This record gives sequence, C-alpha cells and structure tokens, in this order.
Amino acid sequence: MTHVPATPADSPFRSGHAPRDAAPQFVLPLVVRIERSAPPARTDALETAARAVLVLLGDERALGDGEWAEAVRGWEDARIRKVVRRARGAEWRRAEALPGITVFGRSAEVRVFPPVPLDGWPKDLARLQVSGTELDDPEPPAGADPAAPVLWLNPGLTMSAGKSMAQAGHGAQLAWWALSDEARTAWRKAGFPLAVRTAGPAQWAELIGSGLPLVRDAGFTEIAPGPTVVAEGGERFAPLPRS
Repeated sequence: MTHVPATPADSPFRSGHAPRDAAPQFVLPLVVRIERSAPPARTDALETAARAVLVLLGDERALGDGEWAEAVRGWEDARIRKVVRRARGAEWRRAEALPGITVFGRSAEVRVFPPVPLDGWPKDLARLQVSGTELDDPEPPAGADPAAPVLWLNPGLTMSAGKSMAQAGHGAQLAWWALSDEARTAWRKAGFPLAVRTAGPAQWAELIGSGLPLVRDAGFTEIAPGPTVVAEGGERFAPLPRS
C-alpha cells in the first residue's frame, strides 16, 4: 500500500492552503441527538460521529453519479468543514425528515447530511444550536479493540464535545482516504468499527511523528491551528500505512 504522508501538500485539512480557500466553500452538517433526560456518553458520541462521516462517504448516493456526489466533490475540493449541532424533541424530528443518514451508537444518535454551501444551511438545521454540546462519560472508556482503527485525540487540547466530534470525523475521513478500495470495502462491510481515545503525552509525541494520517485544524473555532487527531489502523480493519 502506498504510504500517505501525515499532512500532504494538497490536504484540505492543511492550514493556509490558498487554492482550496478560493474554491466555493461547503460544510458537512452533523446533528447529535441530546435529550435532557438521556444524553449520550461523550466517547460514544465521538465514535458515532466518526462512523457517520464514513457511512456518508461510502454511501452510493455520495459516489459516481449519485444524488449527493456533486455536493461531496465540491466539499472535498475546498476546505473540509464539519459542523456539529444538537437537537432534541421536535427539533430532532424535523432534522430526521431532511435527506441524510442516522447512525446509532450504544447511546448516541448522529444524523449526517450531504454537504451544503457554507451560507446555505436548510432552515431546520440552521436554527439548531452549536454551542452547549457538552457531554460526559459516566465511566472511563474501555481499552480500544486492537483489531479496529483508533482515532487518537491530542491530550494537550480542551475541546467541547461538538468540536471533538467534528475532529473525530476529520480523522476518520483521512483514514478513509489513506486506504485502498479493497480495505475500504472490508471496513464498510464490517460496519466501520473504530474507537476514539485521548493519547497520553508521550504516546502523542510518537504518533505525530509516525507518518500516520494527521489532522491539522485550521483554527477557525475553539482552538489554535495545529494537530488534533492521529488515525491509527487496526490489525484487521482499515490497516493504515506506517512509517
């Protein structure tokens, strides 16, 4: 398998990449269901958001001549923006009525929609809140399955759950791009198993120098520009190139 550098020169995740900035800008909307009485666990929400991005990328409507393909291509030709909003009750039901895909975790529900122009959100999504997406894990997450990919978060950053969900989605997308068609098919058929965990400081230092796919945030919201997520392959699903 061809080695993919951590931050290729043409990566849409690379900060300050002028040609992509000049292209029409799109955003991938994700909506997480957060009911007052039963909010999802934070880690499950992050993992479900990452899988939602992969489900959309692998959907036939997003490929070839599919009905979402043109929007996906336009989005991938510009900066790869993802925005996570929250909904409950009637808000969630209105979001469910729009074209998209709902992905279920153990406790989380995330609906992903085809990309929309940066200033062209559907009104039922535009009215949803971005801020306030704060979630907790009732218990520390278990160790990651060594057979599945792990999206490692930068331990030096403090991000809201919504921001972290978007970053996990970026990491999953870079992992998808780094794979062969055969590996993508196997991962998709397995249901996109993956984990999201926070790396230890020493582990993070090793990861960002490993040559694995690395997300570099542009710094538009919450955090300064810099590395946020490393995507590490599993033993059986989505084996990624290593340095």
